[in-house]
Amino acid sequence: MACMNDNALRTVEAQIREQAATYCNVPGFVAGVYHAGEQIVVAHGTANVATGAPMRDDTGFLFGSVTKVLTTTLVLQQVDRGLLDLDTPVVKHLPEFALIAPGAAGKILIRHLISHTNGIDADLFFPDAKGRDALKTYVNGLASNCGALFEPGEQLSYSNGGMIVAGRLLEVVTGMPFPDLLERDVYAPVGMRESSTSAEQAILRSTAVGHFLDPETMAAKPTGMFTLPDTWGPAGGTPIGTIADLLAFGRTHLAGGVSPSGARVLSAESTALMQQVSHDMATPNVPPMGLGWVRYPFGDTTVLAMSGASPGGVSILCVVPEHDLVFAAFGNTPGAIMLQDQILQRLLSEHLDVRIPTLVTEMEQDVDLTPYVGTYRSNQLRIDVSIVDGQLEERTTYEPADEWQKRIFTEFAGGMTSAPPQRYVPIRPGLFAPAGYPQETFDGYLRLLLVSYHDVRDGQARFRNGGGRLTRRA
Repeated sequence: MACMNDNALRTVEAQIREQAATYCNVPGFVAGVYHAGEQIVVAHGTANVATGAPMRDDTGFLFGSVTKVLTTTLVLQQVDRGLLDLDTPVVKHLPEFALIAPGAAGKILIRHLISHTNGIDADLFFPDAKGRDALKTYVNGLASNCGALFEPGEQLSYSNGGMIVAGRLLEVVTGMPFPDLLERDVYAPVGMRESSTSAEQAILRSTAVGHFLDPETMAAKPTGMFTLPDTWGPAGGTPIGTIADLLAFGRTHLAGGVSPSGARVLSAESTALMQQVSHDMATPNVPPMGLGWVRYPFGDTTVLAMSGASPGGVSILCVVPEHDLVFAAFGNTPGAIMLQDQILQRLLSEHLDVRIPTLVTEMEQDVDLTPYVGTYRSNQLRIDVSIVDGQLEERTTYEPADEWQKRIFTEFAGGMTSAPPQRYVPIRPGLFAPAGYPQETFDGYLRLLLVSYHDVRDGQARFRNGGGRLTRRA
């Protein structure tokens, strides 16, 4: 195991400051590294361009989908306590849980919720509800608004809906609202002292807001919506905290479920289970999934990771067990994920001596494109795939179910509800890269930009996977 000493960590700190300062499209950035008993936190720039408030070491930010690992930890705690069994159907505890297709929800096991293999087609479902009944409202709305993309366990598709159903499941079996449970059973024992579950709490301390770049001037403008609705709490809509808090949570998973203060948060068995492969799509753009964690292979080294988009910002948490390292970061524009990817790869290659192989080594020229042409759909999303000038061209259209859904999605996307057509070139049959990108772009976290097609039957692919999310042939 390569090990950084204190001087090496100071070098890392200087490098992060340098990279953040030269990355002009992110107003504010904060990152932290824990390694083998030493820890640094680095802050740069502005937390809110409207107020000029600086980004500080202890500035809070929305965790976004990093929350999914916290939610999964809560589920495994109930397994440890004997209140839940991962192989039990969800409807045993939530008999009201249903989807549009009769009987579809009854096939979904608790395990499927937290491994993203449930098939719930609810990725853009944003019901409006606040307070104690928010998650109940979400689950009740699935029956008349959302269907199933695939049979449970058949495929893998990143699932906000699965995590929100898991949050409601936790409320039923513990008798506590999800925010209260998160504070009691994760924040407190882990030592996440600066974390909160609402904007009302976060406003009392230093908190960053997201920004979007003006397409004409490229100037950063603050988001018009700080959090997603309360109905999205367990998937990452509302929890807020600091880099130090995320590092403490990551260290807990490094230490077999024991927090930095010595408190037992999760059993060693459940901690290990979260890190094991639960489903593998066997395609480089979709890393193997654990429970909560995504297992990114960097050569022979596995990085347990989850990134989290919020309105105008993005966070990331990475745990590297074999090197006793945790990396966490937040940037307050969506493009910060590229900076985070650069820092992660530099940490691995320069400081841990991890060899990062080239993911895309060659491109096949003579690939039959016809199996992939057609229209693919998921919740309120349509992707039309055609052949143009010998390449695949994708046109993505958002089709809101109602004005409330449209308003939330539009705010979350910074006003952009459509994108220009995107061309793709074949790497091999069923795997494509966006045209114009250098091949080394995909070596790290940004392998998610690749697109794959799956389950070809009678000359047609049934599924398209982009960014870990499935759409199904219409």
